[in-house]
Amino acid sequence: MIQTEAALKKRLARRFSIIGEKHKFSISLNWKIIGLEDRDYFHKIQYLWHFGKDGSKYKKLCKKIESDENRKSEFITGWIGSVKEAGALKDEEENLNKISIMVRGKLAQEDILESFGEGGMYSSYLIGEIHADFLDEDQKEDIATSSRQAIFEEDDRFIALREFLRKELKYIQSEWTNLRNKSGTKKALEIPQIKEWYAELPSAHRKRAQSLFGKINQLTLNFEEERVELTKHAVLAFESLKYRDNLEALENISAENLPILASVIGNLDDMEATLYHQIIKGRINVVKALQNKVESNVLEKVIQKHLFDHLWLLDPSWERATSTEYMEGRVYKEFGKIDAKLTKKERDARIDLKYRTTSGKHVIVELKRSSVSLDTNDLMPQIKKYRTALKKILRELGRDNEPVEMVCVIGKELKDWKEIDGEKESIEQFKAVDARVVRYEILLENAYKAYQEYLDKGKKAGRIFELINSIESSM
Repeated sequence: MIQTEAALKKRLARRFSIIGEKHKFSISLNWKIIGLEDRDYFHKIQYLWHFGKDGSKYKKLCKKIESDENRKSEFITGWIGSVKEAGALKDEEENLNKISIMVRGKLAQEDILESFGEGGMYSSYLIGEIHADFLDEDQKEDIATSSRQAIFEEDDRFIALREFLRKELKYIQSEWTNLRNKSGTKKALEIPQIKEWYAELPSAHRKRAQSLFGKINQLTLNFEEERVELTKHAVLAFESLKYRDNLEALENISAENLPILASVIGNLDDMEATLYHQIIKGRINVVKALQNKVESNVLEKVIQKHLFDHLWLLDPSWERATSTEYMEGRVYKEFGKIDAKLTKKERDARIDLKYRTTSGKHVIVELKRSSVSLDTNDLMPQIKKYRTALKKILRELGRDNEPVEMVCVIGKELKDWKEIDGEKESIEQFKAVDARVVRYEILLENAYKAYQEYLDKGKKAGRIFELINSIESSM
């Protein structure tokens, strides 16, 4: 009996628009007055756009709205709202995904929304009720059909109403997308890893990411785990498109197709292989460029320009080399004291000297001119001086347990390496002071070999990696 009464109350409340207002007309069930709140859908509305002087009334009914806006209109009143989930507009009684037209408190057209043919996903979230009393003026012809449930659409008054609502719906579509993007971004950033990733994006890329999160937010997902999983795969897809410099493609992917995209290119193993493939290709291009410069006899300038920005050429594990202004200032101040005491020959033998931190290690890289002939005894005193200066700074900062390494990049092999066991003994001496010596050509050769072997074998590559290879091989 209770369920029957509740259902009847809901149906009656939805059928009449003038209930709960200051009219002489009212409906009661079991001596209880039926009000607009008995329609049982206002609590579902997330965003609200209201028209005319009655806007505050609808705002009060929508107790869970996150945003509302009063839209100016001289000839209509009413409201249009959107719900959080499209499925919320379907209940046992009826499909609520419609905008009804009311004239003088009576239903004139059950649904005008369907006449617009809106294809965007946003339209499946809409519900509304528009009061257009100007459609029924005593001095003008009656435009209601014989059934009194529809309106003659050729009438100028209806055409004006329809044009007004068409513009409003386009505005609402834009605002709805912006609001869902903000809400979706807020949800996504509740995941710490996503928040960290998002914070590192350039501002232009953040707008793309917001659009992506907004599309996820448009989807009706049954469980929170589904949203998290889709967000993860979508971010991986974002990264893949970013590496291909094709983030514009995200704008052409509808929210409905986003899960398909995730299932196609969102597999974690495949994406890892794909992104690593992109990184390795980029690195090989750097190495090839350096090799070309070597052949053009501009080695020193190229090495000086690129090596410090790509320390992975010296060690693949040195992915991100950084330094702080404070630390750099202290280091170079100490190094300046050493440089001031170098002989002219020692200064002329050098291209540059840099300090970096990478992979938890303090690194000093010195570039020697390719034309200069040196031996272990030439390098060792200098290496010890710079190493001692850096160790002194770290000790003063209470960080003397942090590892230090010095790399000397040379053009010609050391003179004493030509002696019997000379290279082996020299390497051991350098190792004792956390240093090593690398020739330009060997550095490039080893780097190219290491990365090319990965691309050639591709043992850990997934479907996407193989697809990229097959596309590239056909070009």
